[in-house]
Order: sequence, then C-alpha cells, then structure tokens
Amino acid sequence: MTLGFIKFVQIYLIMQTASFSGFLETVLYILAFYYIFKFLARLFLPIMVKKVVEKAGANFQQQYQSYGPQNTSSSSKDEIIYDTAKSAKPRETKKVGEYVDYEELE
Repeated sequence: MTLGFIKFVQIYLIMQTASFSGFLETVLYILAFYYIFKFLARLFLPIMVKKVVEKAGANFQQQYQSYGPQNTSSSSKDEIIYDTAKSAKPRETKKVGEYVDYEELE
C-alpha cells in the first residue's frame, strides 16, 4: 500500500512540474483556438446577423400590420380641442433663487 501511494505522488509531481515545452504547447493551443474562432466568426456571424435582422423586420412588419387597420378606422373620428383658457395664462416657472452677478477682481 505504501508503494502505491509513493507511485501516486511521483506521478502527481511529474504532472505538476512546469516545462518550457508545456508552456509552448499551451500558447499554441490558445493561438489555435483564437484563429479558429476568428475564422468561424467571419464565416457565420454575418449569416446569423442577417437572420436576426430579417426576423426583427418580420416582427416589426407583423406588428405594424396588426396596428394599422385599427388606427385608420378611428382617425376619422378624432377631434382636436384647443384649450384657450390655459394658453391665456402662461404657467409660472419655479423660482429657485436670486441671480447674482459676480465681478472679477484684479
């Protein structure tokens, strides 16, 4: 049992040691992932954006068509009413404080 534990510790320590070749392999994997992702994004991102824009346009068109007939039938019944009582007396603005004009001293 002790021999198995020692063997486990040796394998574990070998796996934990850093090496220059391990570092280069990691950098290579990172660069490969970056360039593959960049390549696939250039291929598929325009297609995905085009589909999203088309779907949004279809949703907008559908909402516009469902709203359109309701609005046109009631527009002939609309009236514009001007309230002349309010326009004769302008609304007073809130007075915050007194204006102070400062002069520069030389």
